[in-house]
Amino acid sequence: MRNPDYLSLYLVLDPELCGGERGMVETARLAVAGGASCVQLRAPQWEKSRWLSCGRALKELLAPLGVPLIVNDHADVCLALDADGLHIGQQDLPAAEARALIGPHRLLGLSVSSEQEMRAVDASLVDYVGVGPVFATPTKVDAAPAMGWGGLARALAVKPCPAVAIGGIKLPMLPQIAASGADGAAVVSAVCGQPDPRAAAAELRRCWDAARQQPGT
Repeated sequence: MRNPDYLSLYLVLDPELCGGERGMVETARLAVAGGASCVQLRAPQWEKSRWLSCGRALKELLAPLGVPLIVNDHADVCLALDADGLHIGQQDLPAAEARALIGPHRLLGLSVSSEQEMRAVDASLVDYVGVGPVFATPTKVDAAPAMGWGGLARALAVKPCPAVAIGGIKLPMLPQIAASGADGAAVVSAVCGQPDPRAAAAELRRCWDAARQQPGT
């Protein structure tokens, strides 16, 4: 199994919060300098040409730093960019088909929103799961109902592979997320659109790393 440290501070880029394509690349640059360990390109309203343009710039930025670039939903964009991985939802391509498309060496992430969905994950196909939304979030209007702390803990208790918590994640929540058994925290607005994305990411990463050092995590 791949070392899950790349999930520690998982940044999901938001075009609106970042101010467009150029802002997304700059936000990623600053966030990675602050400690973001993985970057996901997610832009549901964009045409594929913009995905490719932004993705190429992100790949050029992230590859020399060893930070994985994950493409949300679109296997064709993932392949065209030679991105490090693909993230799919429950309503997207089945994991088996997604794995067949992207090959054995790229990361494959899957969204889960319940203990039942977590139990159905095939760890021979999926490298990590995104668990949530833990709390309601305005950055994903079609998200499942919020799980809350109880739902997160129940799902993480049966995880078959590394897991990152997502959905309304803010700095004060990180110790409890770590204590619940997550391997990382995925953030959007906690970094995107912040006055200083580098400082925001650095504070989140410091808090996460400290929480992971606590006994029982």
